[in-house]
Amino acid sequence: MKNTLGDLNNYLFAQLERLDNDELKGEALIEEMNRTKTINEVATRIIANGSLVLTAKKLMDNREDADTILPKMLEG
Repeated sequence: MKNTLGDLNNYLFAQLERLDNDELKGEALIEEMNRTKTINEVATRIIANGSLVLTAKKLMDNREDADTILPKMLEG
């Protein structure tokens, strides 16, 4: 796996396909389900981190510039 959200998406779908294997039974199925749970927890944290980075970027892009000209009624 590389390190992009697109790669994560592909990895998650591959895991879904592994879970959909009708030949998985008993212990093998339980192991795959546990693996899926762990992958889901990690993926959720990666996505949350990406969301936080995006939110921070948006805030930085929208912050007021120190050179902003105030409206005349606010000038002291």
